[in-house]
Amino acid sequence: MEALSQIIAVIIFAAVFVAIIVGKVHRYIPALIGAGLVVILFLAVMRSPQALISTLNLAQLGQLDFWIPLKKHVESHGINWQTVIFIAGMMTMIEGLAAVGFFRWLCLFVAKLVHYRVVPLLVAFTLLSGFMAMFIDSITVLLFLATVTVELSRLLKFDPVPMIIAEIFAANTGGSATMAGDPPNVIIGTSFGYNFTDFLVNTGPIAWAGMLASVVFFYFIFRKHLSAPQSGNSLSSVNHYPEPGEAIANRNSFIINAGILLLVVVLLLTHAQTGISVASIGVIAILTTLIAATNGALNVIKRIDWRTLLFFIGLFVCVGALENTGVLNSMAVWVKSVSRGNFILVMTAILWFSAFASAIVDNIPFAAAMVPVVRDLSVSAGFSLPALSWALALGTDIGGNGTPIGASANVVGTAIAQKEGYPIGWGRYMKYAMPAMIGVVGICQLLLMIRYT
Repeated sequence: MEALSQIIAVIIFAAVFVAIIVGKVHRYIPALIGAGLVVILFLAVMRSPQALISTLNLAQLGQLDFWIPLKKHVESHGINWQTVIFIAGMMTMIEGLAAVGFFRWLCLFVAKLVHYRVVPLLVAFTLLSGFMAMFIDSITVLLFLATVTVELSRLLKFDPVPMIIAEIFAANTGGSATMAGDPPNVIIGTSFGYNFTDFLVNTGPIAWAGMLASVVFFYFIFRKHLSAPQSGNSLSSVNHYPEPGEAIANRNSFIINAGILLLVVVLLLTHAQTGISVASIGVIAILTTLIAATNGALNVIKRIDWRTLLFFIGLFVCVGALENTGVLNSMAVWVKSVSRGNFILVMTAILWFSAFASAIVDNIPFAAAMVPVVRDLSVSAGFSLPALSWALALGTDIGGNGTPIGASANVVGTAIAQKEGYPIGWGRYMKYAMPAMIGVVGICQLLLMIRYT
């Protein structure tokens, strides 16, 4: 019966994975169908209501330790409600910021700083993308940055595709620097009890070493391509370009929502000291944003990406099936056996396997499936859990850069370019992004080995 349960769990997860890759329907649909099949597996095949209760993990929401864990880590199995609630909070805050024009203002402010010159704009927008992605999800970063890039490309007469590729790469790389940057990091951090500072101190320097290397790479690759069309454009016409202030619809609302962003960032930076969980920070973000929106609160709620939240819930249930049937534990035992207890080999395998797997498939379900494997490897083989966690985070986040479908930011960035009449084919995208990804992951490998071995 155990073997049959494992086979069914693997088939369900594989089918969900394939459906996500094919992308014919929104990814929340196969995730929820998979979750429904897992419920049938638990009740009809395994006859284990306890497995279902453990996977749904609803009791955790009523525990004080879930909201204010202080210094101890609360183990999470099945649905990771810390991740779901925190991402819901960030989505709500981002909708509030978008409504008052914060992101468009920031993009135009940076463009004005470099006097709307194209090559400096490439460097500035690449760095801005990486920095913003440390605190805001990379989808939102690309949604606004790519749109403004296309707008400026029409004013300055340059091809926006190279700049958008660089922005996508920077968003995924910069996102690996913090716990709030990319969804895989939120999953890893909440699963193992790491805080914002843990990521900032450990993956942060490595990610930004890769970030700076990628900026240099894209600068030398794209500078001639971007600077050539500049001939004939006069910098004296800079006053005709859009002013940052034009993006602000209501100055008071703008200031209040910017203050909420600052509050959330401070809470994230200090939650190791204050002892409040990221779920509590998510709730604070939701409540303050809705209060600030007053009469527009209902519109903010409607614009939240509820389908993605349902995707996370369904995904965690599917991973819970792999965990409860022992599939992920068996995988960890196999990795330990193949590596013969060599820590460097295991860390290297996790980093590079994560990178290339995330270039092909969505890095969110991959990270969710790998978390229990990393945990079991640490327990059974005595490997350093933090070092393996950082390798997994860097591999999944940066590896997602390899193809146009490797991460959500890639899909959003290329979709905006396509919609605006600048299609980015797989060949053109991978010509630049794949070598950059391999180079940056190589830098990560070197720095991980220097620091943790």
